[in-house]
Amino acid sequence: MVDTVPVFQGPPPRIRRVPVDRPWTWLGAGWHDFMSEPRLSLIYGFVPAVTGWLASAMLIWFDVPYLVLPFSAGFFFVGPFIAVGLYDVSRRRESGNGINAQSTFGAWRRNPEQIALMGLLFLLLHLAWMRVAQLLFAFFAWRDLPSWDRFADVIWYASHNLPFLTLGVICGAVLAAIAFVIGAFSIPYLLDRPDSNLFEAIGTSAAAVRVNLRPMLLWAGLIVFLIALGMVTGLIGLVVTLPITGYATWHAYRDVVCFDGSSR
Repeated sequence: MVDTVPVFQGPPPRIRRVPVDRPWTWLGAGWHDFMSEPRLSLIYGFVPAVTGWLASAMLIWFDVPYLVLPFSAGFFFVGPFIAVGLYDVSRRRESGNGINAQSTFGAWRRNPEQIALMGLLFLLLHLAWMRVAQLLFAFFAWRDLPSWDRFADVIWYASHNLPFLTLGVICGAVLAAIAFVIGAFSIPYLLDRPDSNLFEAIGTSAAAVRVNLRPMLLWAGLIVFLIALGMVTGLIGLVVTLPITGYATWHAYRDVVCFDGSSR
């Protein structure tokens, strides 16, 4: 007799193929959720923005202003973990359950160990990016590290810094692509399936990206645009763009990932 162990608790996930323009539908659904829960949405957007302001102020205080931009880019890495409560708002609206701040802020308790592990993985990717940024500054032998008041001029307008910028963009894009593939739907999956684990979630997310490569490329571009829009406004825009992106991500997950034999 051969013992067997199921890979998935419950029905295994299946991936739907969606049209290339479907991300616009997800974004519209995210906007609808934002307008339906404006107060809670703004709270979720305001907290990361304030955290970003405080962290940036500390970096400037400790005279390492060149790390402000790499640190701010961390929203691309840790955003899926920050948005776990936003996913729960959309999940509760979809199922008709009541929505309140206490339940959504504690949404991670549905699958605490696995969501925490996924958050740790995102944090490690962010730390890797910060380390890469430090190494790039060390590699390109600056005469002196730029002060905060002339940092932007040194980075963007000095012609000899083009290789620095090019290599930095390439390294950041590679790490961001890894984070997107493994994290596009992993935390919504863990939230939706309390008995699931990290490996199921990452495998499902990677499969969803592979099967729907073109729409997911559009979706990644929209995420980059929305988060970048929030960042260039001094993080103020994140108060709006982060909740909308979080809600839209839940709807993307529900549209792409399905389960045979489920009642949903």
